[in-house]
Amino acid sequence: MTAQPMSIGTVGIVLVSHSAELAAGAANLAAQVCGGTVTIVAAGGTDDGDLGTSAAKVASGIAEAEHGAGVVVLPDLGSAVLTVRAVLEDQGDAEGVLLADAPFVEGAVAATVTAAAGGDIKAVVAAAEEARHVRKL
Repeated sequence: MTAQPMSIGTVGIVLVSHSAELAAGAANLAAQVCGGTVTIVAAGGTDDGDLGTSAAKVASGIAEAEHGAGVVVLPDLGSAVLTVRAVLEDQGDAEGVLLADAPFVEGAVAATVTAAAGGDIKAVVAAAEEARHVRKL
C-alpha cells in the first residue's frame, strides 16, 4: 500500500484496484495533478501480491486516508466494490466514508482536484462520479 503526501483537513482518497501497480500509478498521477496536497492511498492487489483485492488493505487505506474530512473510495472493478462494501459493513458502515461509482483514473483525478480545492466529501464524490460524462474526443 502506498500513500501520497497529505494535508490535514482535506478529504482523503483510497484507490482500490485488482492490481497494485494500477492503484499506485493512478495515485501517483492524481497526486501530481493536485501537487501532493491530498492523501491518496493505493490499496491494490492481494495481501500476497497477486491480482485481486484485499479487505485488509482497504481497511488500512481508509484509516490512513482519514484526516478529519472523510474518505472517498474508488474501486476499479465490480468485485472491488464487494470488497469495499464488506469492509464498510464490518466497520459499521464507517461514517465519513463514501464509495464513488466512477471511472477509476478519471474519477481519481477529479476527486483529488476537488479535495485539493477544499471540497467536502459530497463534492469530492460528485466530482468523481461526474467524470464518467467527460468526453475524451
